[in-house]
Amino acid sequence: MRLHYKLIIFISVLILCISSVFELVSQEMLQKNAKHEKGLKALAISQAVANMPEIRTAFLKENPSVTIQPIVEKIRKKVGAEFIVVGNRNEIRYSHPNSMLIGKRMVGGDNEKVFKGKEIISESTGTLGPSLRGKSPIINNQGDVIGVVSVGYLIKDIEEEANKFHKKLLFNSLIILVIGISAAFLISFNIKKSIFGLEPKEIGRMYQEKHAILESIHEGIIAIDENCEITVVNENAHKVLSIPNNIKLRGLKIEDILHNSHLKKVVETGEAIYDLEFLINEKMVIINCVPISGVDGNIVGAVTSFREKSELNKVLNELSQIKAYSEGLRAQSHEYSNKLHTILGLMQLESYQEAIELISKESNITQNIIQFIMEEISDPVIAGLLMGKISLANELKVDFMLDHNSSFADVPKEVNREDLITIIGNLLNNAFDAVLDSNKPEKKVSLFLTDIGQDLIIEIDDNGNGIPEELVEDIFLYGVTTKKKYKNSGIGLHLVQRLLHKLNGQITFHSNENGGTTFIVAIPKQQKENNIIYEKEFNRSINS
Repeated sequence: MRLHYKLIIFISVLILCISSVFELVSQEMLQKNAKHEKGLKALAISQAVANMPEIRTAFLKENPSVTIQPIVEKIRKKVGAEFIVVGNRNEIRYSHPNSMLIGKRMVGGDNEKVFKGKEIISESTGTLGPSLRGKSPIINNQGDVIGVVSVGYLIKDIEEEANKFHKKLLFNSLIILVIGISAAFLISFNIKKSIFGLEPKEIGRMYQEKHAILESIHEGIIAIDENCEITVVNENAHKVLSIPNNIKLRGLKIEDILHNSHLKKVVETGEAIYDLEFLINEKMVIINCVPISGVDGNIVGAVTSFREKSELNKVLNELSQIKAYSEGLRAQSHEYSNKLHTILGLMQLESYQEAIELISKESNITQNIIQFIMEEISDPVIAGLLMGKISLANELKVDFMLDHNSSFADVPKEVNREDLITIIGNLLNNAFDAVLDSNKPEKKVSLFLTDIGQDLIIEIDDNGNGIPEELVEDIFLYGVTTKKKYKNSGIGLHLVQRLLHKLNGQITFHSNENGGTTFIVAIPKQQKENNIIYEKEFNRSINS
């Protein structure tokens, strides 16, 4: 049976049971209250009659009933009592609704306490049937009990009166029952709509599947609700954030964990964000933020996925190295094909000596470059990058010079090689683009590397057109570029600055004597253990 049918049946049966119990209890209470009320009324009337001077005076006469009967019957009819009986100490009636019973003995057997001067309410059976009675003693001026007044209401009349109220209550209960069952239908269908028509077993299975999916993917996942409170976070998110798994993040505000996370903006605007670079604990990550829509289409939260860029860079660097290698081979192939044609021409002209000198010269130049890089640039990754850039410069007809005073042998393991490659590669690419965009006949780029001292120094000069004055202050901002004709430009320098911030480094630039720009980068060899520091600070803030 489906969930909403179960809810309808359960709520309807529950309301029916409650209504039935209410009916039984209310009926019992109505009868008790009606008897109690009638009893008090009967007692009050009997007290009033017993205290009437006419009644007490009539007891001194030879035939008291002649005086008492008219007075009592008049009162009985006004108050609606079934009977008002006045009797003497011998229980002989002086009044009764049935005048034939006057002078006869009272029945019921409940006058003993009254003759002792007490007022009572009793239930007994008399000549008119079972009745509820209120009895009071008649006391003369000397304080002696000389008679009794009994005022009664038939039990059947009291029950009939209670049943009238019960019928009204029953009608109201039926209306409440109908409303309750209708509400049960509305509640069940509303719940069905809220859970997208899913059954409890399906929801349980989907929860288990969601948990398994969250823990199986490599990205960090964080979801928030419309109040920007974290509702879902997986283990990889803890890892990227450097937060131990035993620290509970659910219920915390996202801004307390990630400043400027863009999730709050996504919740407010409903616009998704894709492939945005973001810095978390000095780790460059790529984030995607997507809004979560509710049943009615309103934004009820957002979810973000993020992954360390270094993991992506591993793949990208492999591809870039292959690309650089292929570009180098293509450039060398193009360059050496020209030289081979030159050598072939010299051989055909029988200029053997000139051919030998050309071959020796080219061999020495190439061998000298390789030997210098192998001696001064110990890291094979950086060396491979420089070899690729030398080949690229030859193909672009750019005079690229690696300063012979360069030395980059002492590069600590703590300095991330992938970040170094990105920094050097982007700055060299910008320098090549700058000289190619200029109208100068000579297009020169120079690179100086040194590891002397406590810092790694990278200096790149070009003789391009320089940086326009209006862009000097904003040159490191995302999207700011001097290369208007190139698509997807304005990213390189921004990325370089972010990576240097991660490496605790600095970058400066100035115009040089050739009219171009000189960029100088300084990276400390001794790197701080940022991740440990950030984790300790975060733990202290959470625990406090």
